[in-house]
Amino acid sequence: MGSGDMRDSQRALGQSMQLSLAWGILVAILMTVLAEPLARYSNLSPEATRDCVTYVRTLAYGIPFCGVMMVGGMCLHGAGEAHKPFQIAVWVNVVNVVASWLISGVAIRAMGAELPNPSPLDPVSWGVFGIAAGSSISYLVGAWLTWRVLRRGVKDLRLETSELRPQRDMSWRILRVGVPNFLEGLAMWFVNLLVLGFIGQAAQRGIGTASKEGLVGAHIITVQWEAFSFLPGFAMGTAAGALAGQYLGAGSTALARKAIWKCTLIGIAIMGTMGLVFIAFGEQLTRIISDDPVHIELVPKLLVAAGSIQAFFALAMVVRNGLRGVGDTKWILGITVFGCYAIRLPLAWYLGIHLEYGLVGIWWGLMLELAVRGMMFLARFKFGAWERITV
Repeated sequence: MGSGDMRDSQRALGQSMQLSLAWGILVAILMTVLAEPLARYSNLSPEATRDCVTYVRTLAYGIPFCGVMMVGGMCLHGAGEAHKPFQIAVWVNVVNVVASWLISGVAIRAMGAELPNPSPLDPVSWGVFGIAAGSSISYLVGAWLTWRVLRRGVKDLRLETSELRPQRDMSWRILRVGVPNFLEGLAMWFVNLLVLGFIGQAAQRGIGTASKEGLVGAHIITVQWEAFSFLPGFAMGTAAGALAGQYLGAGSTALARKAIWKCTLIGIAIMGTMGLVFIAFGEQLTRIISDDPVHIELVPKLLVAAGSIQAFFALAMVVRNGLRGVGDTKWILGITVFGCYAIRLPLAWYLGIHLEYGLVGIWWGLMLELAVRGMMFLARFKFGAWERITV
């Protein structure tokens, strides 16, 4: 886009959409096959294992559509169009909530009030399936809306059906950048699975808390609150990648570097502020979601760990996505794999399991590794040769 080659932009869009659908189908098959063995590895109870398998296998039906929606949204961002993906995301969330509510059969309870579900479905039988089915339906709607936007076209970018035919040269250029991104995501996913295994060990052995129940719930609640920080950081990273990619394509290394740096500073300001909120109001934030004594005991401590490194998390997120936008995906893959497997896993196990600090120790290991990884991305940005990369 930055070089002004509209022909190549159209070709890249068509091949990206084709590959996103094929890749989504492959991932859906893997999710269906691996759901049960991975659930058993996580040391879940028989009931939780059954629900996990139901959820993952139902969600798998929507993954190809999720791929189309996500890749299409990234293409729109790369063209400088941020409003359309936002509008699509709003509709996806609305459909997700409504469809999940109706199919699950659950009643909505909040602040002492209850909204009964008009659906005749039994929530005990349909609850987990309904929530996953609602998500899959929302992905289908998101893919359809994304397709419509791309077919109508935005400034400098339009999806032409003629460009959907396989083109080896363009597909190879996309895969050369995309495969390292996929491998990075796969590496992080597997690390998160192993971390869940650590949490399961801590729960089974009663490490770090008097209760053997509720540790996974405390972990999930903390991640949900942390999302209020890293989602704005991800948005700034998306902006950094889109701007830097366009500027570098136009031949302006200085503007590409300036765009990444400014987006990073904004991300640090937002996420650093949220970190202070996590540290100061951990118990209050926990009580909004749960009154379980185990959650009240653990989640504020986890939020302190998370809040302490949000500024470094911003580096890890915004700078990484900025470098990704200019095609520096091999270095991103290398830094992520080194950080996750050489630092993150050993440190989480050592603090949480070996030293018996439990879930809190695991989280401090995760957070300290994020700080190190953020500094490694910063070093690559400051001293690396990413300006000379050609995609």
